[in-house]
Amino acid sequence: RIYVFGMEQSNLAVTIDGAPQAGTSWHHTGSSVFDPAFLKSVEVEAGAAAADSGFAAAAGAVSYETVSAYDLLDEGDNIGGRASLSYGDNGETFQRALTLADRTGGLSVLGYAKRATGEDYVTGDGDTMGGTAADLDSLLGKIAYESESGHRIEFSGQQLRDDTLRQYRANFGGDDSDLRTYDTTRTSYSLRYENTAATGLWDPSAHLGYSESDIIIEEPYDSNGLSWTKSATLMNTFNLATGTVNAGYDWRERFGEYDSPAFDEYQTEQSVTHGLFAQARLQPTDALGLSFGARYDWQEFEGVTGEEVSHSGASGNLSATYAVTNELTLRGGVASVFGGIDIEDNYTYWEFLPPFDYGTLDPSRARNASLGLDWERGRLKLGGELFITQIDNARGGTDNFDFESRGFNIGASYGWDSGFARFTLSKSDTRIDGDRSDSYDQLDFGAPLGTVMAFEIDQETGVDGLNVGGGIDAALDYEMPSGLEDLEGYTVVNAYAEYVPPQLDNITVRASVDNLFDTEYADRATYGSDYAGFTTLKEPGRTFSLTVVGRF
Repeated sequence: RIYVFGMEQSNLAVTIDGAPQAGTSWHHTGSSVFDPAFLKSVEVEAGAAAADSGFAAAAGAVSYETVSAYDLLDEGDNIGGRASLSYGDNGETFQRALTLADRTGGLSVLGYAKRATGEDYVTGDGDTMGGTAADLDSLLGKIAYESESGHRIEFSGQQLRDDTLRQYRANFGGDDSDLRTYDTTRTSYSLRYENTAATGLWDPSAHLGYSESDIIIEEPYDSNGLSWTKSATLMNTFNLATGTVNAGYDWRERFGEYDSPAFDEYQTEQSVTHGLFAQARLQPTDALGLSFGARYDWQEFEGVTGEEVSHSGASGNLSATYAVTNELTLRGGVASVFGGIDIEDNYTYWEFLPPFDYGTLDPSRARNASLGLDWERGRLKLGGELFITQIDNARGGTDNFDFESRGFNIGASYGWDSGFARFTLSKSDTRIDGDRSDSYDQLDFGAPLGTVMAFEIDQETGVDGLNVGGGIDAALDYEMPSGLEDLEGYTVVNAYAEYVPPQLDNITVRASVDNLFDTEYADRATYGSDYAGFTTLKEPGRTFSLTVVGRF
């Protein structure tokens, strides 16, 4: 689960290669599943997301882009690839991956496959954390064609499957005494067209997407949870002297299904949303940058009872940057976003059977604002922002509630000729109906994160091809409301050395140690740390890893 401004990813417009992603089938499993090895970039619009980011971007947007053949091949090469092997001693995790790429004229093809296997890992206190063994298959395929005039069409597809023993509730901690098999498959497909050479007022693009999350748990209830999202977008970019304006239409259909043939259970929820949008990104002067836009959405929703409801609403956003001096830039943004009624976790549909009335659910609306600054002098960069996001009429099963996250972020980086260092600090406080709450009530919306920090440093050693570095992940103590356990802080130290032999610059060898001092901890976003006597899912203890990557 990824958090932006303290809000969980389910409240963001999330895409992979432009395809909106299906939500989670169950709050005991993650809502974000991807293999970082095939990611080219991750773009985050925190808070005031643009109108062309898609429907219900309540707290922003996250866009994942996967690698293509052009990213893998060097200039002048038409065929190549990459192979990697890695082993981690804690959990005996063995990973092997192969990527192949080819390009001929305007046609390019890429294929990637990975297999990861292992055993349950051991925590910092030496306890075996049951249900944590690696058993992952990861696949990515991409084919694209671009004509000499810039017309480009691309199809990409990916699948990740994890099929092994997990905790009875996968995000809880425990030993081997209460495990069951989760067969989890996540797929995403994207087909898109654009003209990379277009520069005028006619610059059309089109996209079709499909994503799916399928969770099968045979014992003890023969449970089958399927969630999918279909999408289409037609857009034109008007290229102006001072920037661009994107305008178009998008459509999204979301579906959730719980099926238990052995117990004669079958329930579904479904929604269809149509939207019209326009978003301007302009640079009126050298100092001033503006982004503003609006969209209007119509939603049809059908619940497990067969009841149908309709809602519609407008969304708007405005953000700006202003360079006060060559070193100091101010920035800020505001947005109001119509969210309709969201599809719930389909593993909980049995709670919504008659006489439940969907007419009692109101459509959600998010409001967010942020204000920040960036300062840069030479190689030193400083920045930060204050933020607040509120979701009115958020859906919690059969009820509405109001959710809020507010806080601040601070970041700093400094580079020198042979290395760099960077630091981030984020503090967020979340509330439900105006009050601070426990981690259960915040599920799928937020978590009691408090203050978390990260530090990273990388340094050349003077030995050709050898870099060393490391980092710190930390969380401060966080006081919870009365009746709950306060969250204890932690500090985790990681280190690595990476070597590229000068005579074999197509080989990279990396040795690392994570959790160097064997700290016993649960990551701050892990569920249940605020409950007395609850066994949280602890992170791995000290782990030595060796990775070898070869490019050909």
